[in-house]
Amino acid sequence: MTTNDSLHLEGSASGAGYRMPAEWERQSCVWLVRPHNEETWPHCLAAAQAEWDSWRARLALVVEVREVGEFGIPTNDSWIRDFGPIFVRHPARGVAGHSFRFNGWGDKYEPRTLDDGVPGAISARCKMPMWNHDFVLEGGSIDVNGSGTVLTTSQCLEGENRNPLAARERIESTLHESLGVTNIIWLPGGIKGDDTDGHIDDIARFVSRNTIVALRAPVGHPDHAVLEENWDVLQRARDEHGVAFRIVALPVPDPIEYDYPADRFGPGGRNMLPASHANFLLSNGSAFVPIFGGASDAQALAILAGELPGWKIEGVMARNLVVGLGSLHCLSCQQPA
Repeated sequence: MTTNDSLHLEGSASGAGYRMPAEWERQSCVWLVRPHNEETWPHCLAAAQAEWDSWRARLALVVEVREVGEFGIPTNDSWIRDFGPIFVRHPARGVAGHSFRFNGWGDKYEPRTLDDGVPGAISARCKMPMWNHDFVLEGGSIDVNGSGTVLTTSQCLEGENRNPLAARERIESTLHESLGVTNIIWLPGGIKGDDTDGHIDDIARFVSRNTIVALRAPVGHPDHAVLEENWDVLQRARDEHGVAFRIVALPVPDPIEYDYPADRFGPGGRNMLPASHANFLLSNGSAFVPIFGGASDAQALAILAGELPGWKIEGVMARNLVVGLGSLHCLSCQQPA
């Protein structure tokens, strides 16, 4: 299972008895990177940092927070969900990680070599055993129920800008072997403004082994059509035992647009933001839910309170954070206990 380097693992993680825990399982820490790239948050970096600082302080009350910068690890940006390790756990051996390739969400931006090196740096500094993969996979593109099922999207994982030579069979075998899952649910795609090509953590999330909350938009909303396609797939989906899921609708915020510099999105630069209440982080009994100052905030918090009984539901203002085209889940990477 290992090479002479005790930190470098070989073979199949699932074959060795590892699995990716659900997010509601106990966590030892959450990895973060404070917003620092001015090109990601043009004209609002300080405001985004203020929202992040407030959230970090609240998060630290329920789990140890580890900032990669405090470990001497540099980054190009702050979206550690996508370039950080994907952690798995063995009932006797404990926690290990996967280091997948990160190519800047399909080579949309300048090379992100520092971000791509973060899992290896965490492995070295924290003595974390890790599998290294020559395969592009971002943490925000998958969500698991901890007992054998993973949610993902065709738009992202089957896109030509990730693993162009990989047929669906190879993608599925990679997920099976690395995450310890046996059942894959493929949704069509994601919301407008999302530069990740349809990450699942903006559209549909597990809140229990057999319950999924999924965005649903009214007729006339820019995301109505694709979210209805996703909803139809979820209605027909079955779990690892062949049983239907409970699917609970989560509201979408009113569309939010932002004026970016012209070199970001071309002349004019106005772009719809991927504001989503589904981009929440679950951590040790608290649900940190992005809110944006609209009517959907209270609705989303109430729905999640009903689906997570006994949990503390905390709304976190993310109206400036989402200018970077992501929010709380994208900015965090939980490590299981």
